[in-house]
Amino acid sequence: MTSVDAAETSPERVTATDIATAAQLACLIEASAPKPGNVSPGRPFADACYEDFLASAAAIGEPLAGARDRPLGQTIRLAVEATSRWTRSNTNLGIVLLLSPLARAASTDGRAMRDALRDVLDATSVDDARHVYSAIRLASPSGLGRVDAQDVAGEPTMTLVEVMRLAADRDSIAREYATTFALTFETGAPALERARRDGLSWNDAVVETFLTLLAATPDTHVARRGGAVLAAEVTKRARSVVAAGGVRSAAGRQGIEEMDRALRDPRHLANPGTTADLTAAAIFVTLIKGGWERRR
Repeated sequence: MTSVDAAETSPERVTATDIATAAQLACLIEASAPKPGNVSPGRPFADACYEDFLASAAAIGEPLAGARDRPLGQTIRLAVEATSRWTRSNTNLGIVLLLSPLARAASTDGRAMRDALRDVLDATSVDDARHVYSAIRLASPSGLGRVDAQDVAGEPTMTLVEVMRLAADRDSIAREYATTFALTFETGAPALERARRDGLSWNDAVVETFLTLLAATPDTHVARRGGAVLAAEVTKRARSVVAAGGVRSAAGRQGIEEMDRALRDPRHLANPGTTADLTAAAIFVTLIKGGWERRR
């Protein structure tokens, strides 16, 4: 794949192999970067280690390679099922929910990716929602809770994008579906592309992107598990680190290390997992646009 213009179209056909490779590489790059409060090499959680994320990245390649040829909900369910055969932890539900529609959009020839994504989301069905509900129940994410309408413990009666709109006020991934991935395309991917143009390594560029996203909006995984006050405190800390220069300054790097220690409570209530998922989506978009070759 080669670099593309601002319209986000590709001069070359994006193949199923390209999509699988970009999806797996996005997950590997995201998991490998030392993002504060998250699993990374040498920094495991009690219920998940770095190798679990590597296995999960490998597992989703085949399901996402077929995103063009099957309904969106089936791709999401197959990717979560494939992951479950390699790890017992919920390592990538959010990533799968984000990358699956992006993969389907990327397979549309000659169109701006976000325009194609809008059509993918608008075309979702009740059956897509059923498959996604099944995938969510299999992954069994912590802190999910119950809601009065369209709860995942039951059977949906609305399309996938409609049920995501219902959850948009409490879940950033659902909000991406409701806004045609606004954070991914307007905040995450531009931050990553800017960092790479400035010569930052992939690790530093990913950490900067993660901090930029976290500074922009409180992490809803933290909010579900630790409450809105804790989520706001984590975002405030991210903003302070960014203001100090982040990965680009000694003070910022010290702030990142202090932030990482502060977020590693025994129950991982302050783990900004949703922001990590959004970071993976930004990496995928950048890779599909030719970002692997771009250095400046």
